[in-house]
Amino acid sequence: MRYPASEKLEIIRIVEQSHLPAKRTLDQLGVARRTFYRWYDRYLEGGPEALADRSSTPIRVWNRIAPEVQDQIVEMALEQTDLSPRELAVRFTDEKRYFVSEATVYRLLKAHDLITSPAYTVIKAAEAFHTQTMRPNEMWQTDFTYFKIIGWGWVYLSTVLDDYSRYIIAWKLCTTMRAEEVTDTLDMALAASGCDHANVLHRPRLLSDNGPSYIAGELAEYIEANRMSHVRGAPFHPQTQGKIERWHQTLKNRVLLENYFLPGDLEQQIEAFVEHYNHQRYHESLDNVTPADAYFGRAPAIIKRRERIKRKTLEHRRLQHRKLAA
Repeated sequence: MRYPASEKLEIIRIVEQSHLPAKRTLDQLGVARRTFYRWYDRYLEGGPEALADRSSTPIRVWNRIAPEVQDQIVEMALEQTDLSPRELAVRFTDEKRYFVSEATVYRLLKAHDLITSPAYTVIKAAEAFHTQTMRPNEMWQTDFTYFKIIGWGWVYLSTVLDDYSRYIIAWKLCTTMRAEEVTDTLDMALAASGCDHANVLHRPRLLSDNGPSYIAGELAEYIEANRMSHVRGAPFHPQTQGKIERWHQTLKNRVLLENYFLPGDLEQQIEAFVEHYNHQRYHESLDNVTPADAYFGRAPAIIKRRERIKRKTLEHRRLQHRKLAA
């Protein structure tokens, strides 16, 4: 009689918990001792999953990745230890022109004991934002966050982020959180985006929270003078500005790994990370392109190229499988 894996596991539990000797328990259950101990050895070695019936014929998986490709993935993981399995899969596909999935990379790295738990708490978000933008410079999010410099005091980072692409358009390290700092950052954003001199029909809308600097009359006058509009999130609801809040968390997870004693040191690290974030870090919500790719319109071409690479890779694996099976 064949038992499914669930029943095998239940029999093992009964024998383990029984006050009777294993032989008497198995006799009452009608299970041969040789069969039981074969199950038990597989259970101790591989857990409940190992109790499933094994096929008597070897299974050929046509989509299996070749050993030399697996070695290249592991080598890249060891060289670029800051990449997650998702980022590593995308980077490998782009650089090697050979498609691998995130799940494949994860299983491979886990088998080599190269997977570690993140040192921060992952915030669960909704599937989609309530109001979605359709183009760059349609809406900008802005906010302050703070850093402590040892022996110096607190400094504040003012950032302008493009809502559509998550691209960091401008940022400024400040000693206060006044409206003047906000307008200075917006001046930088308007210049960097070209919106200060381009003849555009719709200027960016500004989204912020209800902090004192964002409800100040000075900012309202600036917004009006630059023909922009300003919307603010609901009080005590930071999810409205969720993209820039998530940017702050991503930034601090990296920058706060070190202590800083001078503002210049902190500014240098922020500048380096903004460059990495904008131009190198694959963003999951952007179909694994960088914010710069989305902001400057390169994303559709990149996604199409990856689809072509995926099709060619799968065709190659299927062909190799047929050759081996012939």
